Amino acid sequence: MTIQKRSREQIVERVAHDIAPGSYVNLGIGLPTKVAGYLKPEHEIILHSENGVLGFGALTSKEHADDDLINAGKELISMLGGGSFMHSADSFDIMRGGHLDICILGAFQVAVNGDLANWHTGSADTVPAVGGAMDLAVGARCVYVCMEHLTKNNEPKIVNELTYPLTGANCVNRIYTDLCIIDLKDNQAFVTEIVEGLSFEELQQKTGCVLIDARTAA
Repeated sequence: MTIQKRSREQIVERVAHDIAPGSYVNLGIGLPTKVAGYLKPEHEIILHSENGVLGFGALTSKEHADDDLINAGKELISMLGGGSFMHSADSFDIMRGGHLDICILGAFQVAVNGDLANWHTGSADTVPAVGGAMDLAVGARCVYVCMEHLTKNNEPKIVNELTYPLTGANCVNRIYTDLCIIDLKDNQAFVTEIVEGLSFEELQQKTGCVLIDARTAA
């Protein structure tokens, strides 16, 4: 059977499905920002962006786009009723003060103990991009990562120990990839979902740490 890998859009749609109604959520730059397009208005999920925006959604109409309304990734957004703007200092206070229920970040690597690397690969020819990731990693109550399971060179992004510079220690709670969903707890990686056509053994071969099959625990 052919492996039914999730597309990038399907990954973020799956993430959106797991966000509880009424949550305060920060979407990291890149792939995580696409989660906004899959949130249901009736769930009243409040999105926050570190550039000082609270209470926004995905851009619904290019005709009504305002060049001054952007998220931290410089993408155009739509403000929702009751949305607000604030100074960056206040925005980072929300991030650092434990006021966010969830932050969703991309990653270069995640270790089995929850360590996160997403700001620099250590390569001399790349530009570091810290942004607010370090503040979010330690300030949010729950950290989700969404990313491809393997690098372009088919190397595992989920590993025993990071080989890239650290963003945050012991901070990642859950990983969403194009192949599976993994919960990290007590220095162990619990697989809760695998895409069709891929066996647990095959997933283990594509992962740089020991996995525990938690699908049968339900």
